[in-house]
Amino acid sequence: MKKISPRRLAAVAAAALLVAVSGCGTSSDSGSSGNGGFTPPDLPMKQSIGDMEGQVNILAWPGYAEDGSNDPNYDWVTAFEKKTGCQANVKYFNTSDEAVKLMQTGEYDVVSASGDASLRLIASGDAAPVNTDLIENYADIAPFLKDRDWNSVNGQMYGIPHGWGANLLAYNTEVVKPAPTSWGAVFGGASDYPGKVTAYNSPIYIADAGLYLMKHQPDLGIKNPYALDQDQLQAAVDLLKNQRKYVGEYWSDYLQEVSGFKTGDTVIGTAWQYNALTAQAEGAPIKTVFPSETSTGWSDTWMINPKSSHSNCGYAWMDYIAGPGPQAQVAEYFGEAPANTKACALTVDKNFCDDWHAEDKAYSDKLWYWTTPISDCLDGRTDVQCTDYGDWTQAWTEIKG
Repeated sequence: MKKISPRRLAAVAAAALLVAVSGCGTSSDSGSSGNGGFTPPDLPMKQSIGDMEGQVNILAWPGYAEDGSNDPNYDWVTAFEKKTGCQANVKYFNTSDEAVKLMQTGEYDVVSASGDASLRLIASGDAAPVNTDLIENYADIAPFLKDRDWNSVNGQMYGIPHGWGANLLAYNTEVVKPAPTSWGAVFGGASDYPGKVTAYNSPIYIADAGLYLMKHQPDLGIKNPYALDQDQLQAAVDLLKNQRKYVGEYWSDYLQEVSGFKTGDTVIGTAWQYNALTAQAEGAPIKTVFPSETSTGWSDTWMINPKSSHSNCGYAWMDYIAGPGPQAQVAEYFGEAPANTKACALTVDKNFCDDWHAEDKAYSDKLWYWTTPISDCLDGRTDVQCTDYGDWTQAWTEIKG
């Protein structure tokens, strides 16, 4: 059975988040429920579904819109086209920055945006509020994925949750002993594995350092790893610069990490569960652990362009892809937990949803899902300005040297 990269991310390009937003809401260890106080552009919300326009232009992570051309066993796009009469014109993107830039051209109707892109699209007016009453399958989406910082503003959803997962600590069981229980193994303990530590290649990885510092240096006052003022960001940068001395490779394509663990060039670092399972299947002595500090993670969202020329087909796609059948297929092919928990009864692997914690709210609540850092602090502080995505991008360049 052929597999593809769950998220073929390259390093995020240096591009500042230049949006004027104010008063973003607070967050706690279990996340928050919407960006209270953030005022996005005033855009109309669709009130009814009309005649299908015959096509829809879809921007998607590789693996989210398969038509059988990569693997004949995985094709959920053809069924959508037959059901709706909407031809699906799919373009894959490899980074969140690429997705944002492509959506801003106005040529695409819907996009599967990760949390480090969704708020940018909302703030720039390139994502419209979504009328969830028009999405029949929305009722079956796990409640803990709805009305969150990355997909809603003031209780208004700006998309349909798709799939989610955690960033875990992976390690070589033959080299790393005893088994690690903390992210400290790749920060303070990185010197034990010189040249054999791996880390995720993106400015959003700064949040992992922020989370570690939040737990181990409480005097810094970090309450949300995506809400760092200048001093807090500098502390994270210093931590990551020290880690840089021991990093053998920053990975962006999952195959990079799988290869490193197979050859022994990598023995410890951040990973998605998919990476570890793939490496295990290919003979690598690798396990993952959910560290004591908890972890960052991702939750993707289908969003629609307010300028869409095919909004009826766009809504039809968002409803279809949120259904239990397509959700089950995407989740197993891509490597993530489905958002629609009814998909769990339809997966080929009957243990799949247990392995991926698909219905486990308590597990989800421990995650700090990717959320775009902005200057108005996401932790609710109003007496200080937080650093934004542009600051993080510049800092990441400095960290890597």
